[in-house]
Amino acid sequence: MNATPIMPDREPTVGVNELTEFRGPDLYDLCDATEAAIEDGGGFGWLRVPERDTLENHWRGALLVPGRQIFVARLDGTICGSAQLHCQPRNNEAQAHSGQLSSFFLAPWARGHGLAAQMVKAVELAAKERGLSVLNLDVRETQKQAIRVYEQLGFTRWGTQHSYARVDGQWVAGHYYSKLLNNS
Repeated sequence: MNATPIMPDREPTVGVNELTEFRGPDLYDLCDATEAAIEDGGGFGWLRVPERDTLENHWRGALLVPGRQIFVARLDGTICGSAQLHCQPRNNEAQAHSGQLSSFFLAPWARGHGLAAQMVKAVELAAKERGLSVLNLDVRETQKQAIRVYEQLGFTRWGTQHSYARVDGQWVAGHYYSKLLNNS
């Protein structure tokens, strides 16, 4: 994995954008960032780094899913994190007002630049633009940095499931959050 070197004589460029196709090194960078997050314990479900072709197929497939938007964080142009907005399928009219923030991670080498909050805000904005009024998410209790970001951005914890995930043979609790987006 290549960590993006940060030049000491300047501030890095940071930003978040919607990913609609892979250009240049995007797929490679996204897989590298995913691997770094998994190794750090924040791999949105993965506990061990899968084979590279599995990761590549995962991300290629994610771009094809209807009702899903993928947002990526970039540090000096290199993808270093991701978050997704999942909308309800058309047959779920009763919950058409809500979306799910998922697959949120930031590579450890890219932290400290405000990118995590920017990604969550990008998902919120996309949800509002789609007319959604509620954004939901769930997270393992061990993902303290993600929880801090969610709570700082106004997400409210409404529940905990104590048998949410199984890591190294042990149960790990998960927390459920939601946020009203002020769209009636």
